[in-house]
Amino acid sequence: MPKIERFRTKYPGVYYIMGYSTTQRKSEKIFYIRYRKNGIQIEEKAGRQFQDDMTAAKANGIRSQRIEGNLSNRERRDSIAAQKNSEKNKWTVDRVWIDYKASRINRQSLAVDETRYNKYIKPLFGDKEPIQIIRLDIDRLRVRLSKRLSPQTVKHVLNLLTWIINYGAKNGLCQRLSFHIQKPTVNNLKTEDLTPEQLQNLLKAIDEDSNIQVANLMKLALFTGMRRGELFKLKWEDVDFDRRFIKIHNPKGGKDALIPINDTAYELLKTHPRTRSPYIFPGNHGGQRTSIRWQANKIKNKAGLPKAFRPLHGLRHAYASMLASSGQVDMYTLQKLLTHKSPLMTQRYAHLRDETLKKASNLAAKLIIGDGQETNVVEVDTVQKKER
Repeated sequence: MPKIERFRTKYPGVYYIMGYSTTQRKSEKIFYIRYRKNGIQIEEKAGRQFQDDMTAAKANGIRSQRIEGNLSNRERRDSIAAQKNSEKNKWTVDRVWIDYKASRINRQSLAVDETRYNKYIKPLFGDKEPIQIIRLDIDRLRVRLSKRLSPQTVKHVLNLLTWIINYGAKNGLCQRLSFHIQKPTVNNLKTEDLTPEQLQNLLKAIDEDSNIQVANLMKLALFTGMRRGELFKLKWEDVDFDRRFIKIHNPKGGKDALIPINDTAYELLKTHPRTRSPYIFPGNHGGQRTSIRWQANKIKNKAGLPKAFRPLHGLRHAYASMLASSGQVDMYTLQKLLTHKSPLMTQRYAHLRDETLKKASNLAAKLIIGDGQETNVVEVDTVQKKER
């Protein structure tokens, strides 16, 4: 292999060799520099005459910078590679989210959370490590979301961010936040009820509807107080007709529970048409149902119910309200029937029971007055005072 000839310049440590420029189609100089750094002799390319507009003077300037401490080309490449490698190994919120998402069961709630993440969390925090997030960032997000979303939705978004970071910290992927994420206070203890007249109108509208699946689903919600998701997931194998119990899987994230089937619900399920689907109220192609909003709203409107009344969750409230106001069911029993994890959720119906007790107390007073006993008591007391 022929030896490449090097040509000196007037600058010490700067030389060039002759090459060929493909753009200019002629020979050009390729400049190199030599210098010592930390006792090591270094030689690097400074640039080409035409392609980089390099001259001996410019090459000498680069050499001076290297001697003063600026990075060489190799050092710069190594530094960039190290930085890229470091970035690659960072557990950003986006990277933790991907791992967190893979750990969750693929349910409808996950799809909702993914939408919330992509819309509200990723644009602000996706490329950040959790340790880089400060309280002011969260405050700004909360204020921004509160201007156009309900407090409940804002709380869902902030809860999701909390779950992602806590998951990463628990699994050693990232550090926890140095502060607690404050969520908006939400008053979601909404209790819906129906008057006897509204209830009769609803049952009539249900019976007149041609969609037997939706009609029976709404009736079962009223007869059992089951949640919408529990009704959608209900399978024939979950119904024990002999012992008259329905098995509810993971009610609101809690343990599996058994609720009794009353006579009305029993007759409904016994006569409900079966399909090839394992679900009692199947959706499209026999799969799990995901919504009955359109059909249920049609029935609700026909019955003339208030616009704010929720067709399924409202029926659960109506079921609980009727039991609580009867005065014959204690709060503990009602809690078990509704599969509430905490008695605090059941306490929203306590005032209905209190009203029943007040009515009973007033009835007692009326009975006493009606018998004339209360007057006699007053008269005896007056006589006793005179005798004293």
